[in-house]
Amino acid sequence: MIELEGVRKSFDGKEVLAGVSARIERGEIFAVIGPSGSGKSTLLRLIDLLDTPTGGAIRINGVDIHANREESHRVQRMMGMVFQKPAVFNTTVAENIAVGLRFRGIKEAAIKAKVEEALAVVGLAGYEERRARTLSGGEMQRVALARAMVIEPEILLMDEPTANLDPVSVEKIEELVVRINRDLGTTIVFSTHDMYQGQRLAHLIGVLMNGRFAQVGTPREVFTHPASREVARFVGIENIIDGVVVASNGTCAVDAGGVRIRTRSPLTPEELVSLCIRSEDLRVTPAGEATTAPGKNTLPGIVTSIVPRGPFSRVTVDCGITLSSILSWKVVDNLGIREGSHVAVSFAEESVHVVRRG
Repeated sequence: MIELEGVRKSFDGKEVLAGVSARIERGEIFAVIGPSGSGKSTLLRLIDLLDTPTGGAIRINGVDIHANREESHRVQRMMGMVFQKPAVFNTTVAENIAVGLRFRGIKEAAIKAKVEEALAVVGLAGYEERRARTLSGGEMQRVALARAMVIEPEILLMDEPTANLDPVSVEKIEELVVRINRDLGTTIVFSTHDMYQGQRLAHLIGVLMNGRFAQVGTPREVFTHPASREVARFVGIENIIDGVVVASNGTCAVDAGGVRIRTRSPLTPEELVSLCIRSEDLRVTPAGEATTAPGKNTLPGIVTSIVPRGPFSRVTVDCGITLSSILSWKVVDNLGIREGSHVAVSFAEESVHVVRRG
């Protein structure tokens, strides 16, 4: 439904988007994630025809929306946009939601019915006569979502829709997004600084870095098989270890500063690689209880720090290379480990994801 082909955008000579390409199918939820300043908001504004690209093309249903002015107005009417900071008029909730319907010449009786229906969907039934600017941030965002939804758009664009909202409001907005997509078949494109929100909601994720999509894939592909060292770091893989391939025969051996790690990735000897291992895939045991099993890496080490992280602890171990594992407080207590403890860190060969270094 949406095709991005080499989309570029510059501001005052600075290139923000340097060739963004992707395909978004009808009925998909597509999340754009990436570091602050990577161009997520700019990309959504270009799709919504609020800005013009410096180069490349954006096609909706095969139409280049920025090259075909006659079609651009029609295309814009099939899209709704929700911004990070909800803009509400200083009037009633009902009037705020009705704006788009009035522009379309809908009769008053139909407007009233549609507004009531939209408020029921976003959980604000009975709020029609409330002043919009007296609402909480989460309620204002739901009003903005109702305003976008009431025009029945084929495409819903959302720019950081839950930024600065409390966890309860975030959960309600996310539930609405899923319901709108499921019940109405609306194609949804949203940007978020919360990569796990992209994981929860999206069918596909685009990781925007250095002006391009560094990776486009399903949440599982992006979070377990990142395409590069930079993507791995951004999606929260704490253990990223540089090394060189020293053997490849069924399983592959990588030398990481004198520490040998086995992986099942097919590689060529002397290749420079980065090994990506999620913290939750590491098992820590006291040194005397360690066992070596086929298909597992087992490395001896010394605990250098135990840092609380909510109900868990981040246990860092010096194995000649630094490895971090996430364990519950209870597990740490039961193991009897503390800073200075001699332990063994073990992990399966298949849990080691390898990316090539240039």
